[in-house]
Amino acid sequence: MTTAADFVEPLRQLHDWVRGLVVAACEERGADELARVAHAGSGDVIYAIDRISETALVEWFEREIATDEPIVLIGEGLPNGRMTLPNGARDGDARWRIIVDPIDGTRGLMYQKRPGWILTGVAANRGEETSLADIEVAVQTEIPLVKQHLSDQVWAARGTGVRGVRHNRLTRESKPLMIRPSAATELRHGFATVCRFFPGGRDLLAALDEELCERLVPRYEGEVAVFEDQYACTGGQIYNLAIGQDRFVADLRPLVQPLVKSRGTAVGHCCHPYDLCTKLIAEEVGVVVTDPLGSSIRAPLDTESNVAWVGFANSTLHAQIAPVLVELLHKHGFVDAVK
Repeated sequence: MTTAADFVEPLRQLHDWVRGLVVAACEERGADELARVAHAGSGDVIYAIDRISETALVEWFEREIATDEPIVLIGEGLPNGRMTLPNGARDGDARWRIIVDPIDGTRGLMYQKRPGWILTGVAANRGEETSLADIEVAVQTEIPLVKQHLSDQVWAARGTGVRGVRHNRLTRESKPLMIRPSAATELRHGFATVCRFFPGGRDLLAALDEELCERLVPRYEGEVAVFEDQYACTGGQIYNLAIGQDRFVADLRPLVQPLVKSRGTAVGHCCHPYDLCTKLIAEEVGVVVTDPLGSSIRAPLDTESNVAWVGFANSTLHAQIAPVLVELLHKHGFVDAVK
């Protein structure tokens, strides 16, 4: 009988295959072609580059996994955001739900600005009650830029820690990778980001960010005390927390949507469950990932739910930052707005 850990190696092979397909497409096609809008779905816009990985993904699951036992596959680009494989199987026949983001960070990757990531999480099938908190195995793989020859792949099974490799696509060699978050006890001289990637509430998020930084890291005249990285890729942000590049990330976009609507402005795009399906990897190395008020994230495994999340590189930073953040969420009306 298949266990969650049994999915690790097949998923790594899938990720390797998809990475190769996407890199080849980026080498062969221009940004204008890859950035063409293929479909504007309810969860996100799907670009031409996304179609490359989505088609490969479904074919692979049908051939390599669903022949052994049924699965519920969840991801953008699928009919109604999910499908049960093999064809003819029912959701109730499946013991596993697998949620996938074939390319997280599409916008940066298709313009060759920053790497993207392939994300996959595996959870025991609890029907519609299955949530991000149920994910038992996670795998994520970096899709490098054309000019980049190294890419990372990391994976975790709940309770067993994290493993990783760094792949050289020129030599085709892979070497073990150490995964370790920052042990810093303050934000000073580190990266801390409140996400505001897209129009719609940027001013509200920036105001909270400014006050949060002032409270946590009083600055000397002329000092650049805290840095930010607006990396529009949740999987990439999770990875950066896990490897020690970031100390704090807060994606509060769903909380500002009611405030934006009240001003008569169209709301912007938010994080969805498939973007956050590999948070287990960061958690297994000690990163603290919660909802903005400090609770476990129990968003359903679907393609439409908006998810707010906060990541702290370690428990010391969590204890220092979380109470101040919660206080400011109330002060700025973010929490009251969603009630």
